[in-house]
Amino acid sequence: MPERFDNTTESLSEFRNRLAPARTVDRFDLLLEDLFLIRNPRFKFIKEFAEEYLAFEAEYLKGRTSDEAGEWFYFPWNGTLAHYLPEDEHQEIRTARNRNIILPDEQKKLYDFRVAYAGLSVGSHGVTTFALMGGGKHITIADPDVVSASNLNRIRYDYLSLGRKKTDLVREYIYQLNPYASVTCFDEGVTEASMDSFFEGVQVLVEETDNLEMKIRLRLEARARRIPVIMATDNGDNIIFECERFDLNPDAQLFNGAIGNITLDEFKSFEPSELPRLATKIAGPRLITERMMQSLQEVGKSIYSWPQLGDAATLSGVAIAYALKRLALEEPLRTEKSEINLDALLTPDYEASGPARELARKRFLEALGL
Repeated sequence: MPERFDNTTESLSEFRNRLAPARTVDRFDLLLEDLFLIRNPRFKFIKEFAEEYLAFEAEYLKGRTSDEAGEWFYFPWNGTLAHYLPEDEHQEIRTARNRNIILPDEQKKLYDFRVAYAGLSVGSHGVTTFALMGGGKHITIADPDVVSASNLNRIRYDYLSLGRKKTDLVREYIYQLNPYASVTCFDEGVTEASMDSFFEGVQVLVEETDNLEMKIRLRLEARARRIPVIMATDNGDNIIFECERFDLNPDAQLFNGAIGNITLDEFKSFEPSELPRLATKIAGPRLITERMMQSLQEVGKSIYSWPQLGDAATLSGVAIAYALKRLALEEPLRTEKSEINLDALLTPDYEASGPARELARKRFLEALGL
């Protein structure tokens, strides 16, 4: 986590000398001007405000230099020292453009909402999008993997990130966006031993892991703790979204009943050949796109793994953040599988090609024994 300057133990020059930052980011002047304009919206259309701004600046600083105002943070992973407004004002300027789509009391509920994210491929889009909206000061993230080259078609990192832990990259982004955040990381993913710690204080789980056993384990724990679970699944250019309201119905079957009231012992008894069918039932066989159906039958044959696209991963992040907003504000949220289908919205002949899609789906389900 970043190191915060404490003026009760050392001077700012001592702080700088001790850490020897490779670079310093200090645009406190721009931050103050933003704060002034946000609080004085009449100047949106009146560009002559120099006199009023100088009065605001003098009142804000109260005789201090700009170095003495705000907060300084040092980020050890890139050697950067940065100057921020205090937390309340930092949150005020970075969420100013949310108003009035998100009202001030609603924004506070989003900020205080505690979310855990398991799986940081698609899940990374959910974390960052909700954080951009000013949500989730307290965040828990878990993923055992590092970034591989094949990840770079769908997560927002570049080749300089190859081999780095996904948790490190997400944590660094969050702290640089909001150094007042609290990020708890499980760099080895969630394990049976760390399950209690992972769920501590959590209000909702975003589950985006690839491991079927872990999907089931996490839901069993969430159900026992009456914590809702949300999941977005890539589906070609589209996504399939689902919410499980264990907070409202602690007796609900996992995956909203898609695979019955399965136990871990039952799952472990399945033959490996059964797992593709199980995964398809969880995802939603009636919603999978034609090319995804074709691809799933080629995994381990002509392709290494199931395909995933950057637009679908990004769209998943949008759906996750929207759902978290509704849960944080205690607004109703659909629980059954929902298709967010760009093909249906934007392809002119989509309805006309419906019979061909249904025939392909019928053949796909027959091949899987569904």
